[in-house]
Amino acid sequence: MQIECYAQRLLNPFRGVVHTIRYQSAEAVTTDGIEWDIYVANDALLEGLGPAGRRAQISDIRYGHWSAETGLKRGPLFPSEDFKRLENMGAVVYENLLQMHRAVPFAFRDQFELWLLDRHNLPLALLHSVRTNTETDTQPPLDWRAGMAARESFQSTAVPHMGEPAGVYLSEYVNSLSDGVAQWFRRSDDGAGLGLHALKGGESLRGRVLETEAFPPLFIATAGMDEHHIQLVHDYHAWQAPWMLLLPNLDPAGRSKLEVSACRQAELVEKHFRLYPAVIDQQALLAARVAAALARNQPKPTPQADETMSMFYIELSVSADE
Repeated sequence: MQIECYAQRLLNPFRGVVHTIRYQSAEAVTTDGIEWDIYVANDALLEGLGPAGRRAQISDIRYGHWSAETGLKRGPLFPSEDFKRLENMGAVVYENLLQMHRAVPFAFRDQFELWLLDRHNLPLALLHSVRTNTETDTQPPLDWRAGMAARESFQSTAVPHMGEPAGVYLSEYVNSLSDGVAQWFRRSDDGAGLGLHALKGGESLRGRVLETEAFPPLFIATAGMDEHHIQLVHDYHAWQAPWMLLLPNLDPAGRSKLEVSACRQAELVEKHFRLYPAVIDQQALLAARVAAALARNQPKPTPQADETMSMFYIELSVSADE
């Protein structure tokens, strides 16, 4: 029995990390280390499809929701030809979740990365990441996006925006630095990247090797920008700080700077801190969490829908006469 435990980034825009416990076609996933959703997929539907099966979509079926506080809440069930097999897969994941939920954060396994390239064919902005080479045949959007949340709440005075939100301007500016070519890379443990196939041109780039320094650690390259646009990108990273702290390879100085920025968004620190792989200033993050606890007792406006991770699944309905 092979159980996989891994982390994967939510990208374009970067809005957090999904931690997964997986067995065959069943998985338990969390973005905060507290609330876990368990899904199973009927992978038998792909049998006989050959290579085309890699691109076929099968819907996830909700097995249940679990947290240490509330326990397991099962999704609706119905008998089917594959019911027992799906139930067994879900049960295996659930049993391992009970044993391993405290082991987060897990190691990142999404080493295949799709980068939007600048006009010198160097990595400009990270668009997507996957765990296996077979997944690189996907066709994600090839424009970089600051995201809907940035449209609503990201602010910067680094450059004039002509009345449009700073997040919209940043998206347009970053994409203006590219001819639209994107390339997949396989990143090695030392950070170097082997160039794989390119999208929208760049066929001659396959097989090249770029050193670690060619890949911006916070996913947007600022080389060649003027000081005002560099500041705009830095402001965006500061706004993203509660999510950036989820990354494992930040140097101590960079992590410390992001912690200062993250503490201005105390509720997001409270949501994600359990998954931070390291903390420089324990007292500052504790103070932010206390502030978040106090804020929870205050009336809040209706929150905006979170764009980070939409879990699409089929609810298994119980028939009326059962």
